[in-house]
Amino acid sequence: MSFFIADAMAQTAAAAEGPMGAVGQFLPLIVIMVAFYFILLRPQQKRAKEHKTMLEALKKGDEVVTGGGVIGRVIEVGENFVAVEVADGVQVKVQRGAISSLLPKGTVKGL
Repeated sequence: MSFFIADAMAQTAAAAEGPMGAVGQFLPLIVIMVAFYFILLRPQQKRAKEHKTMLEALKKGDEVVTGGGVIGRVIEVGENFVAVEVADGVQVKVQRGAISSLLPKGTVKGL
């Protein structure tokens, strides 16, 4: 019968470690959350900010790629829409947000 009492004493001694035991249990969760922020969230926010800056700086004559893969030269810039010339005399109007990237000057030849 004494072996039951010894077990009960051992359990109470382990529970009386203090507040460091509770912080130690949450430490891995906190580390995972910090890693998640630096690996996933922060780079995504940086890319979104760069894309927004690029869209605000669009001007006539820029060569762009749309989200659908259409390559052309910007011929008109509006508040919400951009007119892109994809071939001689062929214009396509796309939303500003549909522009995925700028190309270096001279990439689009024949326009």
